[in-house]
Parts: sequence; C-alpha cells; structure tokens
Amino acid sequence: MRIYDQHLHSYHSFDSKEDPEANVRAAIDKGLGGITFTEHFDTHPVEWPLCRYDYEAIRRMIDGLRRRYGDRLFIGHGIEICYQPERMDFIVDYLAGRQFDLVILSVHWFEGRALHVREHWDGLDPGRATALYLQAVAEAARTAGRLRRDGRRVFDVLGHLDLVKRYTHRFFHCFDVRSHAALVDEVLRAALEADLIPEINTSGARQSVGEAMPAEWVVRRYAELGGTCMSVGSDAHKAGDIGAGLPEAIECLRRCGVGSLAVFRDRELMAQPLG
Repeated sequence: MRIYDQHLHSYHSFDSKEDPEANVRAAIDKGLGGITFTEHFDTHPVEWPLCRYDYEAIRRMIDGLRRRYGDRLFIGHGIEICYQPERMDFIVDYLAGRQFDLVILSVHWFEGRALHVREHWDGLDPGRATALYLQAVAEAARTAGRLRRDGRRVFDVLGHLDLVKRYTHRFFHCFDVRSHAALVDEVLRAALEADLIPEINTSGARQSVGEAMPAEWVVRRYAELGGTCMSVGSDAHKAGDIGAGLPEAIECLRRCGVGSLAVFRDRELMAQPLG
C-alpha cells in the first residue's frame, strides 16, 4: 500500500520556513502516495495577529503543485484548526465557505494556557497539567460531536491527542499519560461518537519523548473501544521530516488491530485496508 502523510507544514505556517515544493519533492523521493498541507489556523486573540493562514494563496500554491506533480502523488489542501471554544462560530463559518480535503482539530491551549509558553505553566505540576489538557481534548471532541449531531461535519481528524507530553517533558523532563488512562478513554469515546478520526502523529517519536502521539497503548485501546481507522502524519515543518516514522505507525496500527488507514480527499473518508 502507499502511505499518505496527512499532517505537515510549510512557510504558510508561522512556525515553518519550508518551501512547499521541497515538501512535495521529498514526498516523491520517499515514495509516498500523497501529502496534505495542514497549515496552522490559530484564532486565539494572542495568536491571531501572527496567523499566516491565507486561503487563496495556499489554494494557488496547491493548484500549481498539482499541475507540476499531480501525476506522481496526491497533493491535498488541509488546515489545522487550533481549538478555541470562544471562537467556534467564526471557525465554523470560515470552514463552511471554503473547500478543503482535510480539517484537523488540534488542542494547543487549555484552561487559558498555551502549551508552548513556559510562563503559562506557572502553578501547574506535570500530572495536573496532563489531566487538564486531556479534559480539554475530550471537550474539543465532544464539541465536534455536537456539531455533527446538528448536521454539520466540521472536523475530520483529531490531531496529536496527547501533545501535552511533549511539553511536560520539555519543561519538567518527564511525562506520564498512562496514569490518566480514564481521561484518555473519555477522549477516545468522544472521538468515536463524533466520527472524528484520531491521528498517529509521529513527530514525538523523533523528538525528545521518543514515542508517537499517541503511544501504542492508546492505539490499542482505541481498537478495543471499536475504532477501526486512524490517520497518520509526520507533522513535518521541514522537508527532511516528510513521511518520517509513517511506516512504523502503519505497523503499529496493524499490531493493535486498527484495520484501516484513513485518507481524506474533498472531506470524504477513504479507508484503506491494511491487510
């Protein structure tokens, strides 16, 4: 089977300087079946002035790349939405008026705190922060479910559901998600009810935590709860990381009993059996 990297960034995101064409060439060199650009869409009042998301510019970029390389791999137009409950009406309206292949829902803020800002961790210990973060992820998934029950499919994929461990490791030199297995179950059950596909984000495996987000035990639990399909993404911010760790993620899905790889085009799920 051919693998699709469905989470990556270019210079259209504030935290990447990579040329989009370099990403495409790297994907071709690695034999990928496709990639989807999921540039950041951050609406928190602190981050909104820095958000580089320009739909028309990205659309033109992808159209050009498809003309040049579309006979060699699929090139998707996605978006990574930072969950901001106070901005949900704006987010829903923005997505409704535009065409995408894939919409990722990710949680980067919890309890008014940004994961990546050290000062926002003042007064928190790693265990408490992990619990609060997972509660925020569960609420994000429940929000997706409420929208879906209202007849609005707003989000397709739940990004790096235990991202908090990257920052407890960075700031406190430790991480422990397993002690919060009950909260992880809440997240997974809410995702299943919302028809929101979790991803295996492989960036954690090549960074300090040394394991994907989520770890294999979470993937196995997802299968036990009835999950049959997951997405995979490198979360690459530079071309050299395109596709990194994805074969290992596919093998993890197989070991854990998740039978299909989720691939999205035009917001439609194509479940590719893993055999």
